[in-house]
Amino acid sequence: MSKLEYTAMTAADGVEQAFRMLEGRWKLVILFHLFGGELKRFSDLERAIPGISQKMLIQQLRQMESDGIVRRIVHPQVPPKVQYGVTTWGQALCPALDAILTWAEQRPAA
Repeated sequence: MSKLEYTAMTAADGVEQAFRMLEGRWKLVILFHLFGGELKRFSDLERAIPGISQKMLIQQLRQMESDGIVRRIVHPQVPPKVQYGVTTWGQALCPALDAILTWAEQRPAA
């Protein structure tokens, strides 16, 4: 795969698109619970994130699934078992978020 040549405008647009995929109060919290490759059931995520409603958790997971960051695995059994995990592409986001966290920690005092 060849590396694209960016201008200041196309680079800014690309980063803005990436940030739009991650915007929302809960998406980053959900991702940090899923990083590491472990699959989690919906109820596990719900318990792990105090304050999130079922509706919001479903909405955020569906958006990240449609963006290709999270995968949803449905096991054909009764009662249905649904698990969520980060896609390979989504897992590749972890070092970038760690770098942003490190950058934020280095903010000079005002």
